[in-house]
Amino acid sequence: MLKSLKLTALSIGLVCAAQASAENITAVTFGGANKQAQIKAFNEPFEAKTDHKIIAGEYNGEMAKVKAMVDTNSVSWHLVEVESPELSRGCDEGLFEEIDPAVAGNPDDFIEGAIQPCGVGFFVWSTVLAYNADKLDSAPSGWADFWDTEKFPGKRGLRKGAKYTLEFALMADGVAPKDVYQVLATKEGQDRAFKKLDQIKPSIQWWEAGAQPPQFLASGDVVMSSAYNGRIAAVQDESNLQVVWDGGIYDFDSWAIPKGAKDQKAALDFVSFTLQPQQQKAFSENIAYGPANKKAVELLDQKLLKNMPTTPENIANQVAMNVTFWADYGEQLEQRFNAWAAR
Repeated sequence: MLKSLKLTALSIGLVCAAQASAENITAVTFGGANKQAQIKAFNEPFEAKTDHKIIAGEYNGEMAKVKAMVDTNSVSWHLVEVESPELSRGCDEGLFEEIDPAVAGNPDDFIEGAIQPCGVGFFVWSTVLAYNADKLDSAPSGWADFWDTEKFPGKRGLRKGAKYTLEFALMADGVAPKDVYQVLATKEGQDRAFKKLDQIKPSIQWWEAGAQPPQFLASGDVVMSSAYNGRIAAVQDESNLQVVWDGGIYDFDSWAIPKGAKDQKAALDFVSFTLQPQQQKAFSENIAYGPANKKAVELLDQKLLKNMPTTPENIANQVAMNVTFWADYGEQLEQRFNAWAAR
């Protein structure tokens, strides 16, 4: 009996030791359909292949959370999904670890701009104009129609922030997509954008989480909204939500490691895994975001490619997110926007 108890205790001890040696990796993302696609394409296959457990956290892009953890030396996240302007600014401010580009493999396999000093882009997405075709008599063709409350009466959804919102306002005011950042870099251009926003301020319903625009559109709370293209594509089978690609803004979402994070080797192993062609393909099969690894594109079904932001016809009249602009002007424009929105 005593011998049996000792063997049982030894077995339990070995199991616990094995579990303790397997590091949990906390990967914090923007949630929703994007998170579910990552779990299927990245997290579950990685867990099956290794002894690591991926803890899938969520946030809405609040860099203040990252800064607070880094400043207090209490970093509990291993990886965080960030948009390009935040990646650039966070790198400059010392919030993220520098990453060896070798983690991605051959740089020629990736869309230009994916590999950065403090992060690696793992998919391409667009913020686009979306609408519910069941709620409108005619289809809008761009941001000028978004601003036309007489032809298209009703509420409009916009992300609560300066980024994207100011670019869309200038395009609605007649600025060509290729000239948006040149105009927005001037005092006159910034005043022009805010003046244009004044025109529809009473009709705006702000959103902060990516899941909100499809919900607002489906319920009829808004007739049009800016939205992440993948969130709209995810519900198109059960709704009549449509996308206008012209005037969209495309960007990378990247993995970054908060400064001082523990178990960085395990985190980098996971990053490298998510960048492999098969994992990139699986991700794009679960949500309509473009692979950062070009080798994954040739693995995708042609029917899926038509909903990707990076196909030639979809990207033709879109704007590339200008990371340098938002690194230089982001803080002051966000402050001005917050003051404007509060009035």
